[in-house]
Amino acid sequence: MSAVNDTKFKSAVFLLTGIPGQEDVQNLWISLPLCLMYVISLLGNSVILLIIKGDPSLHEPMYIFLSMLGITDLGLLIATVPTILGIFLFKSKEISFDACFAQLFFIQSLQCIESSVLLLMAFDRFVAIRDPLRYASILTLPRIAKMGLVCVLRGVVVILPLPLLLKRFQYCRVNVLSHAFCLHMEVMTMACADITVNNIYGLFITVLTVGLDSLLIFFSYVMILKTVLSITSHQEFLRALNTCVSHLCAVLIFYTPEFSLTLIHRFGRGSSPLLQIVLAYVYLLVPPLINPIVYCVKSKHLRCRIIRVFVK
Repeated sequence: MSAVNDTKFKSAVFLLTGIPGQEDVQNLWISLPLCLMYVISLLGNSVILLIIKGDPSLHEPMYIFLSMLGITDLGLLIATVPTILGIFLFKSKEISFDACFAQLFFIQSLQCIESSVLLLMAFDRFVAIRDPLRYASILTLPRIAKMGLVCVLRGVVVILPLPLLLKRFQYCRVNVLSHAFCLHMEVMTMACADITVNNIYGLFITVLTVGLDSLLIFFSYVMILKTVLSITSHQEFLRALNTCVSHLCAVLIFYTPEFSLTLIHRFGRGSSPLLQIVLAYVYLLVPPLINPIVYCVKSKHLRCRIIRVFVK
């Protein structure tokens, strides 16, 4: 009997879900906007990366950090959208355990990396406003490369235990997930075992990564605001604040659904399932879509380069 059960568990799959209760309309009215968002996000981030790579005048710290953000967003799109579109377009709901664990690893490690990059961008704005004369000497290319490597290593090392912890469990319940992709907070509840360690470790890494990063970003902006308030010239005051608008938008777009979804999963047992699903889609799909738009609108230098390419 044990051998039979082991075989059953190894061959079992999770069943992904689109939007419960909307099966009749989701194929057309949901898949088309999702496809459009996917294409726009891919094109927007890819164009920004190509423009920055091909223009030496954009090889500055701010644009290098923007490139890191774009690469992370592209990774998130590639890790999530294919399974989402597979459900809505082809009704392909099954995902193997290993594929699910791999997907949640990439999703959550890339989210951790993106949080780190947003922190680096806050530090970039702080240095640019607090000490503009030493800006280039502080944020040199080798130093930026090391910062980026640390971000990647932190994301991989911190998140890697999650799929390993999940892999040791047996799953004997109805393995129907409420999302179109795998998230650790939901997958662990499918296990027929004590998930205390997973729950504690998941909360620990949330505090260690997103919680700590957001706190440091807040502290950076307190210091930025303190510096800006000491500027006597009204024009310079507005110019300094204007350089932070794009980053503030990116921070709000990323952290608002992130915190909301985490709180609902852990403490909002009686919350609407539809709210959780919508927040999950916003959490993964909106930042890669909005970030390129925000930075193109606010960065005249980058916007001019993009217009010049397409006008030619």
